[in-house]
Amino acid sequence: MVTRNPFPARMDFGLGGPAPKDLLILIGVLLVTFVLRFFEVTRIVPLLLQLTPLAWQRGFVWELATYPFIGYGVPGLGFLIELFILYMFGKDVFLGLYRRHFWRLILWAGIGSALIAVGVHALLTATGAMEVPTPFAIMQGQRILLAILIAAFATARRDATIYLFFFLPIQAKWMFLVEFLFALMAFLGSRDLPGFVGICAAMGLTYLYVRASGSMRGGTKTFREMRLRMERWWIQRKLDRARRKRGFKVIPGDKGPNVRKGPWVN
Repeated sequence: MVTRNPFPARMDFGLGGPAPKDLLILIGVLLVTFVLRFFEVTRIVPLLLQLTPLAWQRGFVWELATYPFIGYGVPGLGFLIELFILYMFGKDVFLGLYRRHFWRLILWAGIGSALIAVGVHALLTATGAMEVPTPFAIMQGQRILLAILIAAFATARRDATIYLFFFLPIQAKWMFLVEFLFALMAFLGSRDLPGFVGICAAMGLTYLYVRASGSMRGGTKTFREMRLRMERWWIQRKLDRARRKRGFKVIPGDKGPNVRKGPWVN
């Protein structure tokens, strides 16, 4: 039998193998909602779905979940490069986590970072400590997705080689520092403290989610190993809740002198 490692030591820029349909749909939604911003008739759609102070001022709570899927920025090559980088890292993360955990990761980190960013903006507004001209701008749409997916890749594949700016090879673990520096520069240029805190929170929440499987001291774990550990942890929590609520008694199949090994008749 011949096998190969699904997570090679070097990235292939997402060009090897078929593209996941979920990722193509995600990028398509970002592109469509970005285009809608530039037409008077459709501009209201992305404005209602992106993250704004109305989330806490008037109860537009749906923005906490919808803002990662709304393309944001100015027309130009920069937006297209962001989508390409999103595809590069998104493909590796999707193939490692598979569909369910891929979307759970985005929702967990996206909503969690939005709650933290909104809390920071509400605090700044209440205290008058700092004026924020365009709150949440640096964490809108594809930008928060980039922070999440790059952090996920850097957590699971610390020793993989990434070509920063497409020519400078660095280890993936240093992408946390690179992300932080990019977010810091964006904050200094925009004074968007809530957005800066939101980006940092997304990186931290992503790290916690990917590492939720436990210690990695024995060596670098692949996304698949982490996914299996997370699923085992989740099933164990469900069994614990069932045991408390309904009085279930879970008997391990390989422990105890009185446990019959089968065959079982239900």
